Amino acid sequence: MNKVLSVALLLWVSFTGTAQDKKAKDLLDQVTAKIKSYNNITIDFKYTLNNSKENINKESKGNLVLEGNKYVLNFMGVTKIYDGKKSYTIVPEDEEVTVSSLNDNDEKAITPSKMLTFFNNGYKFYWDILQDVKGRKIQYIKLVPTSTKDQRKEILLGIDSQTKNIYTVIEIGKNGTKTTLTVNSFKTNQPLSKNQFTFVASKYPNYYINKID
Repeated sequence: MNKVLSVALLLWVSFTGTAQDKKAKDLLDQVTAKIKSYNNITIDFKYTLNNSKENINKESKGNLVLEGNKYVLNFMGVTKIYDGKKSYTIVPEDEEVTVSSLNDNDEKAITPSKMLTFFNNGYKFYWDILQDVKGRKIQYIKLVPTSTKDQRKEILLGIDSQTKNIYTVIEIGKNGTKTTLTVNSFKTNQPLSKNQFTFVASKYPNYYINKID
């Protein structure tokens, strides 16, 4: 009888786990479909980095405009523009612009244009907790990198159950470092300038232009 119960329990746990994983995949598929349905996305976010062992606790804000694989990212005093062919990193503190070619189709590279869909490759995923955050139901999916070389232990992806948009991304490193990106504002299909993703050199007359390829 004990053996029968043990087998039944094992089968139940296995079935439940499979069902949970399917729920996680279905939700991630909905998120991806929703992201791809927008013409463009504008995000304001908060970013925190914490490592209690090293006594590190940093916080900063940023914003990102996405259209297809093109983007403009403002973060930690640096502006990065990708026009679909070349990447321009503008550092006012150094009065320098670094220009490089970027293969945005590289599956291993997590670029700003993939920030909202990075989870589609290289992870196992599991259904996690549901939290009430300021009246919003945030469903968490736990992502575990499949590569043993990945320095991240796991990633918790918080998804707004109603809108199917990403609310937060929490990365937990194997060294104890925890980074959290929280979306404060998520706007879609905004009117954008035709030069939104164009680098205009004349705006930086005294900057050193560093072309690395």
